[in-house]
Amino acid sequence: MIAALYVETGGCYWDLPGVDPWDKERDARLYDGPWPVVAHPPCDRWHQLSAVNHKRWGFKINEDGGCFAAALTAIRRWGGVLEHPAESRAFKFHGVPEPGRGCWQRTIDGDWTAEVDQAAYGHRARKRTWLIYHGETPPPSLDWRQTHGTHQIGFFDQKLPQLPKDERAATPPAFRDFLISMASKSHRKVAA
Repeated sequence: MIAALYVETGGCYWDLPGVDPWDKERDARLYDGPWPVVAHPPCDRWHQLSAVNHKRWGFKINEDGGCFAAALTAIRRWGGVLEHPAESRAFKFHGVPEPGRGCWQRTIDGDWTAEVDQAAYGHRARKRTWLIYHGETPPPSLDWRQTHGTHQIGFFDQKLPQLPKDERAATPPAFRDFLISMASKSHRKVAA
């Protein structure tokens, strides 16, 4: 069993055997074990375009109500993996070293970090992603291919079509399954 934190109601983690989904209504900040987690904390306050979100909707940059901090605490306490967009300011803000490409890197806190392209797992856009893994066993190898996808998220390059809004933040099933497998093999640590 794993807990999927900060997931969309009815989304790709819903109704899966062995997965306990925590959507906005359940408030994943309240998760207190006992299973390892796959965490997708909200990124709209942390990613590269958060300044645009601030101007458009008044979202305070770097203020997510404690979601990222709670997700980081959960993976460190129960084991598992946290996923966030590449270049997320949440890493620096919470003292997690910036990941590199092509391999997992061990941190002083006992976490493992890496960057991966979700297009290697079926996303139609490149979707560079940073991961934090914590467990008693080392993380598995990722598909390290640098892929560019056939589409883009946003309007940066007119050579590629934009993804429909519902696909932009979506997790491809192959990537979801890999994250679930990674969390389930993290071998939950005994909580203090």
